[in-house]
Amino acid sequence: TGKRTEMASIFGGLATEAYDRGYSDGELVRRIAAYMRPHARRLLVVTLALLTLAVLSAAFPVLVARGVDRLAVGGEEALLLRLVAFILAIGVLIWGLNYVRFRGFATLIGDIVLQMRSDAFSAAVRHDLSFYDEHRSGRVISRVTSDTHEFGQTMRLVGDVLNQMAVVLVLMVVLFGIEWRLASLQLVLSPLVFYLVKGWRRIARKATRQGTRAMANVNAAIQEAVTGISVAKNFRQEAAIYEEFSAVNAESYRINFRRGLVLSTVFPVLNALSGIGVALILYAGGRAVGIDVISVGAWYLFVSTVDRFWFPMMQLAAFWSQFQSGLAAAERVFALIDAEPSVLQTAEDAFTVTPGGISFEGVDFYYSENEPVLRDFSLQIEPGESVALVGHTGAGKSSLLKLLARFYEFQGGVICVGGHDVRCFELRLYRRQLGIVSQSPFLFSGTVADNIRYACPGASAEEILSVAQRIGEGEWLQTLPDGLQTDVGERGARLSLGQRQLVALTRVLLQAPAVFLLDEATASVDPFTESQIQEALDLILRERTSILIAHRLSTVRSADRIIVLREGEIIEQGSHGQLMAAGGHYAELYDTYFRHQSLQYIEREAALSA
Repeated sequence: TGKRTEMASIFGGLATEAYDRGYSDGELVRRIAAYMRPHARRLLVVTLALLTLAVLSAAFPVLVARGVDRLAVGGEEALLLRLVAFILAIGVLIWGLNYVRFRGFATLIGDIVLQMRSDAFSAAVRHDLSFYDEHRSGRVISRVTSDTHEFGQTMRLVGDVLNQMAVVLVLMVVLFGIEWRLASLQLVLSPLVFYLVKGWRRIARKATRQGTRAMANVNAAIQEAVTGISVAKNFRQEAAIYEEFSAVNAESYRINFRRGLVLSTVFPVLNALSGIGVALILYAGGRAVGIDVISVGAWYLFVSTVDRFWFPMMQLAAFWSQFQSGLAAAERVFALIDAEPSVLQTAEDAFTVTPGGISFEGVDFYYSENEPVLRDFSLQIEPGESVALVGHTGAGKSSLLKLLARFYEFQGGVICVGGHDVRCFELRLYRRQLGIVSQSPFLFSGTVADNIRYACPGASAEEILSVAQRIGEGEWLQTLPDGLQTDVGERGARLSLGQRQLVALTRVLLQAPAVFLLDEATASVDPFTESQIQEALDLILRERTSILIAHRLSTVRSADRIIVLREGEIIEQGSHGQLMAAGGHYAELYDTYFRHQSLQYIEREAALSA
């Protein structure tokens, strides 16, 4: 039972994503053609080289056949030398044209894959946070990397197949000119091949879809394991995450092995058909030569072109299966690019966000239909006012910040900033005016200066140093080994949480936003760092409209007004003194979370311990 449950869980991961959609082959080809259009001149050169190659490749057996006929009736040695010279010249031309074709096609496909991968990554970056709540990031990574790579590999086969098919078409024109009956016989089996390939198409597409989804699960498992490796080591769960990866990896192996079987069964059947075709041509041609219907040279031409005909046909069949694999990969990439955003702007007006007030008017919000967070929520924040949000986990504090930052779409009501509906702002310009510090500040690999400069790429080293020294006269920089040039490590792992908060706050201070949003971390820090964090907050809060999710008493008291939330509703509001005097829910929260941070509590505990 446990094994069945495990397999069901794995197979469940192969289900389509909510944003997946079906594209017809015609739609996919048109989308791919749109990527080729900017490279039309290069494509024309490659096409001309391909067609010339087809003519020269077809001319080779024709030239030999003509020479055989001439030599059969007593040709001279000079004729043989000319024949050899012509063959050598054709070989050199074919070599040169192949170089042009391969180089041109390789750069063409490289540029197309580059643009497609850029579009896919751009779409992934633009998607809202709600998108990543619903879909695992590892699967998104797989579409940007693995699927675009597989599409590129498939497209590289196109040039070879087109070249072979062009050779076949030219040869068939020549063969029909020599003896139409044998040429017709050679074409008899062609419809059987195409009908066979058509029958394989749907099976191949389904198998390749499952294969790419299985590989996406492997990527997701690796990404999750590497990201959470510190937690796994803390709880000594290395073996457990390895077992989870092994299960997903083994299932990917089984699914892709099945996919390989589906794609490879086409060759044995085609080889059988090819053998039948060769036998028929040899038999009919031999009889025709015997009764003087065609010459020995013409029969040689037919015999030598049987493989030239069937090899491209087999390539086409194999290519068609792989082409389905490439189309399945392109389908997944285009689905990511075309995924509709959940956050919708009703207008694209480039209003400048002013330090005006913030208002929530009858806002309804839920992550899912069965998970309401805010119901008819209303709150008015005056221009320049700082508001602290307090409440138990799940009260809706972080949701308010996410809605204001347009990371999620609310389902009802209106949210206004500076008198304008947030849905009317051009999203990129709007977010540029928001200073946001999350609960766990994220730092990118690089130096402290690089991370401070992240919000303002054009800031000079002098500007960054000046802003950093405004906090505690720069004393916090002295705790860093190399000051602003200290390497923060991956995700800021080389810095303490307090230092990461200071870097994040300095980044916002440099940005000088119109609105400041802080989701304060719950972890305690030493009193010295806390005083520096509070000083940074005081600098940011000056003349800015701010919303703070407070977990420290110092942050709560620095706010102009405290809003107490419970289950998405405001149950109390006022100053610290007013709410403590009321003896309501805030007083309970104070006794639970904040009282032990007060100076009176610390002094009393110190006296009792003495």
